[in-house]
Amino acid sequence: MVSSSGSSEKSATSKDVLLDFLAGGTAQGKKYKGFGDCFVRCIREEGTISLWRGNWANVIRYFPTQALNFAFKERYQKIFANYNPKSDPYKFFFGNLLAGGMAGATGLLFVYPLDFARTRLGVDIGKSVNERQFRGMNDCMAKIYKADGIRGLYRGFSISVAGIFVYRAFYFGGYDAGKKFMFGDNPNPSILYRFLFAQFITSSSEFLAYPLDTIRRRLMMQSGRGDIIYRGTVDCARKIAVTEGLTAFFKGNLSNMYRSVGSSLVLVLYDEFKRWLLLAGQSSYAK
Repeated sequence: MVSSSGSSEKSATSKDVLLDFLAGGTAQGKKYKGFGDCFVRCIREEGTISLWRGNWANVIRYFPTQALNFAFKERYQKIFANYNPKSDPYKFFFGNLLAGGMAGATGLLFVYPLDFARTRLGVDIGKSVNERQFRGMNDCMAKIYKADGIRGLYRGFSISVAGIFVYRAFYFGGYDAGKKFMFGDNPNPSILYRFLFAQFITSSSEFLAYPLDTIRRRLMMQSGRGDIIYRGTVDCARKIAVTEGLTAFFKGNLSNMYRSVGSSLVLVLYDEFKRWLLLAGQSSYAK
């Protein structure tokens, strides 16, 4: 249920593709003035369908990503966050942050090639298949593997791990720990209050991790190409700061407010799903 709602949100938005165009366009020398300019030019130059290019790979990636993230989060919470929030509030809080970050990092190890393929397909320029570099997800992964080996499919992985650790630490950990401090012993706080809190947590998490995500997208764009602009994470960060300014790290970040609604719903729906399972189990036990 949670994965389905998240996948619907992924299919309904072209935000990820536009962010990839912003990163890819900069890496290829095609400058965009901002998110709006990118949106208009993508439609004019590539057609409306380009806004959903690579979306199938995105949906395929999303199911295992969410399943792994939530499964690992539950496991890591038992290891790192098994503290009483009243008697050990700091250990409980930071334990939840660590559990969330570790869950995101572990899950990324398994799904990164799919995320890589989705990113490259999203910015594969050309109105027809013959004009594009890749014919689809499998063709994309095969060509990159042939050109750069397994290393090519994991290009930008180190900065991605750092970014996903920061994001999932506050997304999962901040939400789970924050609920205890916000709602106390209330077993069933209002869905509206939980959603508003989840929205705040999600937006904050994406803002904190966004500079790392910008670097990740730039590095991904280079894989399989002969002209290498960035030699690594540090070199990429330095060149962006020097040539484009610090604001370039947050280019397109405002659009995350739209996406974060779906991500916030995932947290609340997962809570409801767990509560439903608990009630169903108690009902079966009573019988």
